[in-house]
Amino acid sequence: MLHGYNPPHRYLPYLSWTEIVDLPDKENTVIVLPTGATEQHGPHLPCAVDTVISAGVVGHALARLPAEVPAFAMAPITYGKSEEHLHFPGTVTLSGETLLATMNEVGESVYRAGFRKLLFVNGHGGQPQVMEMCARELRLRHGDFIVVPSFTWRVPHVAGKYLSDKEKKLAMHAGHAETALMLALAPDTVHMERAVVNYPPVFESPLLSPDGRPACAWSARDFGPSGIIGDPLPATAEQGHAILDSLAVSWAAAITELHHLQWAARPESTWGRANHTGHVEASSALA
Repeated sequence: MLHGYNPPHRYLPYLSWTEIVDLPDKENTVIVLPTGATEQHGPHLPCAVDTVISAGVVGHALARLPAEVPAFAMAPITYGKSEEHLHFPGTVTLSGETLLATMNEVGESVYRAGFRKLLFVNGHGGQPQVMEMCARELRLRHGDFIVVPSFTWRVPHVAGKYLSDKEKKLAMHAGHAETALMLALAPDTVHMERAVVNYPPVFESPLLSPDGRPACAWSARDFGPSGIIGDPLPATAEQGHAILDSLAVSWAAAITELHHLQWAARPESTWGRANHTGHVEASSALA
């Protein structure tokens, strides 16, 4: 299901190694890595929500790209740092250290293949710091590597037009927007008859939290047994398709911008690992 969101000609794992070697202008080709999680999303949504959303949005964005913009999706990372949901069966988590090592090693593989532009589209709110740490480490290792850590919802989209003020203020997990998007991307996995409303209490410290959202560390179980933090009840598939379309348009534009972006290349020696250097095969060797 996850790879099926991508146009086959823009899905990097479908290429052979010789086809990857022969790609033109690899330095400006954008490689997009959807990063998700496998964690509870209430009784009405599947545990794959964050991965489905990140991979689905990326796939729909790539489908909108002009043919002259070279970009490929990688297979999504389906396990993330999800300790805040450990109280609920179905949650599978990596430690922060393991996820960071995984992201670094994937990034090294992308660089070794000759690509110099890597975009993380992260669908899970519990791990943006890991994405940022990885991007910085890869940049230190490779002075000509452009690594952009971002969040699926960071680009312009229309979800806000459907959300109540309370939802905008306090919802964090399995609420209106995520449920609507899942109704568009994977409707067979959504069970609206099981959905309930559940908000966290307002964090009563205007200086630490002007909007009332929790400013302290939390786990999902702190707010009740459902795992939901928000109100999924008003969500519809029509809203989800509109949200998906707006996200895809914005991400297609962002990928195009990254393709054209020129950034400073650092000529000094890097802090790379010695065992990450060596011979890489070329297709000319087969002639």
